[in-house]
Amino acid sequence: MSQSDALNDDDLEKSGESLIEFIKSSKAESALQGAREKLQEFFDHHIKTKKTTTEILNSLVHAEEVVSQKLINLEGQQSQVMQEIERVEQEVQRSLSKSHNLKSEQEFLQRELERLRDAEQEIQTLQQEVDEDTTEVIPSAIYIAQLFYKVTKIKLEVDTEPHILRGVHYGADVATPINIDTTARSPCEVSDELWSLVNTEW
Repeated sequence: MSQSDALNDDDLEKSGESLIEFIKSSKAESALQGAREKLQEFFDHHIKTKKTTTEILNSLVHAEEVVSQKLINLEGQQSQVMQEIERVEQEVQRSLSKSHNLKSEQEFLQRELERLRDAEQEIQTLQQEVDEDTTEVIPSAIYIAQLFYKVTKIKLEVDTEPHILRGVHYGADVATPINIDTTARSPCEVSDELWSLVNTEW
């Protein structure tokens, strides 16, 4: 071993001892221990925070599921309510339509009743004219024809051939001519044809 090598070994040993002394004097070990403790605390805090965060997230997920289920239930209830509203609206519409039809029917019957009363009044007037008129005698055939017209709206001619029944039926929309040969038909057939022209709807 040369003298320079021995010198280097001594320097290295002294440097190592000096470094050890420096580490001991600077309390690096205690600082390192403190850093370890703080690091452990940090990890403990991190684990605790992670656990708390996980619990919070689980609670949020559960709350979200509860809210979603409530929303689904509310949507179902809303759908049922809307269906019920639609059903009630349809029922109201049907009731209104039925009421309108009943009102229309009532008005029609009222008009028919008034028409019949007017016809009755005209018949009574004719009857009074026949009973009270002492200066002019109405032939019975003409009176019967007038009375027949008031009831059936059929006006028969009185000056036709004996076997010809001629006249006009004045319907609601159109006038229908009548020309029947009574020798070619039975009285029942003639009567049926005349009554077929009369409106029987009251």
